Amino acid sequence: MTSTDDTRSEARDAASRRASAVNPDLLAGRRAVVTGGASGIGAACVRAFAASGAEVTVCDRDGEAAEALAAEVGGRAWTVDLAETADLEDLTLETDILVHNAGVQRVAPIHEYEPEMWRFIHRLMVESPFLLTRAALPGMYARGFGRIIHLSSVHGLRASAFKSAYVSAKHALEGLSKVTALEGAPHGVTSNCINPAYVRTPLVEKQIADQARIHGIGEDEVIERIMLTESAVKRMVEPEEVASLALWLASDAAGMATGASYTLDGGWTAA
Repeated sequence: MTSTDDTRSEARDAASRRASAVNPDLLAGRRAVVTGGASGIGAACVRAFAASGAEVTVCDRDGEAAEALAAEVGGRAWTVDLAETADLEDLTLETDILVHNAGVQRVAPIHEYEPEMWRFIHRLMVESPFLLTRAALPGMYARGFGRIIHLSSVHGLRASAFKSAYVSAKHALEGLSKVTALEGAPHGVTSNCINPAYVRTPLVEKQIADQARIHGIGEDEVIERIMLTESAVKRMVEPEEVASLALWLASDAAGMATGASYTLDGGWTAA
């Protein structure tokens, strides 16, 4: 490992330790649902919320992984394919905190992009957040409290080539979040987006081969030349860092934070 790698590793570990510090009573008495909750950012949010006193439902298509994490944190598992949006239309969702995290990525030029994959990404990443929010808002309104947290992306604010479905879905999620914020404000419900750059997750790791193929470079070059090229801070975001921001947005202290997009992009959008 080079000295640069050592420095990045140390910075990454320090960031994870800082982000993992929680107040065990911060979310006491609150219920939370985290979609895509069995791995990556979702799992980090599940652990942070549970450590802060919330009763957490791990929502994921991978039922075995959801059950395992729910058992670890003393929560519940909800096995569901959120891309099957017709099944969500009559749903009632009783929760105080709803984190929209489930997502996938497909890297391809527009003229080669499979229409069904494009539609699938929008069902999963736009239509299902709308339907889950729709299902949760009546209860939140009745209780006078709610937190809707959308895991958007730097690609909700900036575009990149070869990601037409993902970029357009994240831009749509930004709009949904803002409308939810305006409608929810009189009822004590906030809605915000978190916009990280590349996060060290299985979703990002799966992109490396596709990025190498599209750009005609080696997989070992993708992180440096593609993923980190726009960031001033030259490392990936850690899932725990995203979860720490989600934790604050879920808390009582964030009552005036709504309709906003919070970047964790290492300076990507500063230019």
